[in-house]
Amino acid sequence: MLSDREIEASAKPQNIVKIGAKLGLGEEELDTFGKLKAKIEPRLDSASGANLILVTATNPTPYGEGKTTVTVGLSDGLARIGKSVCAALREPSLGPVFGIKGGATGGGYSQVTPSEDINLHFNADFHAITSANNLIAAMLDNHIHHGNALNIDPARVVFKRCMDMNDRSLREIEIGLEKSNKFTRKDGFVITAASEIMAILCLATDLKNLKERVENIVVAYDKEGGLVRAKSLNCADAVCVLLKEAIKPNLVQTLEGTPVLIHGGPFANIAHGCNSVIATKTALNLAGYVVTEAGFGAELGAQKFLDIKCRTAGLAPKCVVLVSTIRSLKYNGGCDKDGISQPNLEALKLGGENLKAHIENLKNFNQNVIVALNKFATDSDEEIAHVRALCEELGAEFSVCEGFLKGSAGTEDLAKKVAQICEKPAREIKFTYESADSVKTKIEKIATKIYGAKDVVFSPRAQEDLAEISRLGFESLPVCVAKTQYSFSSDAKLLGRPKGFSFEVSALEIRGGAGFIVAVSGSTMLMPGLPKVPAAEQMKAE
Repeated sequence: MLSDREIEASAKPQNIVKIGAKLGLGEEELDTFGKLKAKIEPRLDSASGANLILVTATNPTPYGEGKTTVTVGLSDGLARIGKSVCAALREPSLGPVFGIKGGATGGGYSQVTPSEDINLHFNADFHAITSANNLIAAMLDNHIHHGNALNIDPARVVFKRCMDMNDRSLREIEIGLEKSNKFTRKDGFVITAASEIMAILCLATDLKNLKERVENIVVAYDKEGGLVRAKSLNCADAVCVLLKEAIKPNLVQTLEGTPVLIHGGPFANIAHGCNSVIATKTALNLAGYVVTEAGFGAELGAQKFLDIKCRTAGLAPKCVVLVSTIRSLKYNGGCDKDGISQPNLEALKLGGENLKAHIENLKNFNQNVIVALNKFATDSDEEIAHVRALCEELGAEFSVCEGFLKGSAGTEDLAKKVAQICEKPAREIKFTYESADSVKTKIEKIATKIYGAKDVVFSPRAQEDLAEISRLGFESLPVCVAKTQYSFSSDAKLLGRPKGFSFEVSALEIRGGAGFIVAVSGSTMLMPGLPKVPAAEQMKAE
């Protein structure tokens, strides 16, 4: 079979003006970047008649589940059966692109194009977010340098710098070492995808709301223990100037010419894992069917999509597509690398518990669930039949997807079943916790109801953070858990459906602008590192 790059090179993408026309947009409504990319103005009116479809997955494995591939394939499949459709996806980060993943635009015949542009400096959104974040950090340190009128405690500066690259060396640094500086302090970087500015861009409803959120960022504490917000640094307007173009969604297309809005890119393991509210609502105003995705496994991405994004933005999906593969289920059932492509019904049955847990969780959210089995050549008929029977037993629809090999022809069955589900009224979401719950209770409900933990263990630092959150009046905020994506637990090695474990919380962080509390589990890092052999080593300049 041809490589992804060869398949994309053989495609004939349409001029972006024609793609915009499919959404009812005239040429004058597009800010074009060449012939294949454009930015569009947000459209945030009510779109109650449109159908929102969420694509999520079982826990990721080294073999890849193809969540984005299925998202793209489903979008093309819906267009194939005559539906008005627009996908709404996240922007890739350079960290995974040069690290372990190598790209995030789908694969085979279910890709978004132009993939190289999207994977790299796509319309400069990430650069604007990085610059905006670091402007705040620079103005904060500059304020302290020039007299510190806000009485900021340099030891309690909590706003970190960011960059869009995996670089573990920057997790903890010391700044201000030049002799001319009046102070030194410890600092650190997070990856841009985990920055609060990224979360704000993705949860803001318009430029005014963006500014309000930026003003509410907690950047430090003063020497009396009071909060210092970004508003006091008089930087919010400058930040918004940097983000005034980045706030607009980006329009591209699939290889089959289906419109795609790509906007925002928070990771789901260390951030909230969804594309922007602005892009999702804009897509709902432009098409009858909107296919969006949430990062990593459903216990992370889908939980945050439903408990944070939907609660904040007033959204509700008509249908949730849960992507999995035979290989990933066998891996979760203990199958080793050498046997992963061989029939192994015993390992599949054990790994099926992972799929079962995700289905049950989504149904507990009161969602219509359809499992999309991303088919590989090594899958046996017996293995596929077993997964189908498991889904039917749990009351979930099932479809075999071959979008990677066949494009929309391989996802037509899935598209028809999704469209049939969407004919039903949207179900009201049953959230994991109540807004009135304490932050501690919210974490405990997520850990026990979604992850299956027996209890939650808070470190001494986390207990101090909980007390501080209560003292400062942030108990009403939702919780965004930062944990490993490979397991329901806080231990990446506990695969399948672990039970009887204690979920560990090491620290909590207030994100006053984003409007949530980050609960960091175990040793999870907000700045990833590169693997031993980064994807960058395999890249060729041509």
